[in-house]
Amino acid sequence: MIIYGKNVIKEAIFSNRPIYKLWIDEKFSDHHFLVFLQDKKQTYEKAAKGKLNELSENGLHQGVVADVKPYETFELLDQINQSKHQRFIILDGIEDPHNLGAIMRTAEAANIDGIIMSKRGQVQLNQTVAKVSAGAIEHVPVILVSNINQAIQIMKEHHILVVGTDGQSDLYYDQIPQEESLAIVLGNEGEGIRPLVKRNCDLLVKIPMYGKINSLNVSVAAALMMYQTLKK
Repeated sequence: MIIYGKNVIKEAIFSNRPIYKLWIDEKFSDHHFLVFLQDKKQTYEKAAKGKLNELSENGLHQGVVADVKPYETFELLDQINQSKHQRFIILDGIEDPHNLGAIMRTAEAANIDGIIMSKRGQVQLNQTVAKVSAGAIEHVPVILVSNINQAIQIMKEHHILVVGTDGQSDLYYDQIPQEESLAIVLGNEGEGIRPLVKRNCDLLVKIPMYGKINSLNVSVAAALMMYQTLKK
């Protein structure tokens, strides 16, 4: 798998992710990054910028591209721990890798226990997600499930409160109970949460909107929900 960007590759090295090959722009001038590679005994090959552009599909690589072992995903039941207070994010049909990367970055900062996504019909882990996550992809467990509704039922069976976002709800997001484990559901960028998924939620809440635009970008909504659910 190809990844790129200094922060992403630094976190890969810190996490001992196998790096099969690392390319550095032949005109690369970040001395601190080169010293970091030297300290970590990470070998690299110098390459022309054109090659890095090709490898990264013209991504913002900052002069650093690597071929690494793909990111691991997890099973839902292996990540549920009823002995502790947990917080999960359930993504129902996120399509934009920039949104997924941004959600992942906030999830790491807010100490979320895992991001649950479908194996189909949704963006998967790729180089854009890794770059936008700024390395958070190394630290947030991504749980892939065959069916979101079945995953919700499993969470309910394990006493995890499933909370969806719905602009028509009578409850606000600051009314989410905080004494029990939670799973926050966020829907597709255009359509929102699918009707059946919404019906399967234990609770629906809304983020108040005071301007003329009646919706937020899903990654912004996710950030608000994640920080609201931090146990006080």
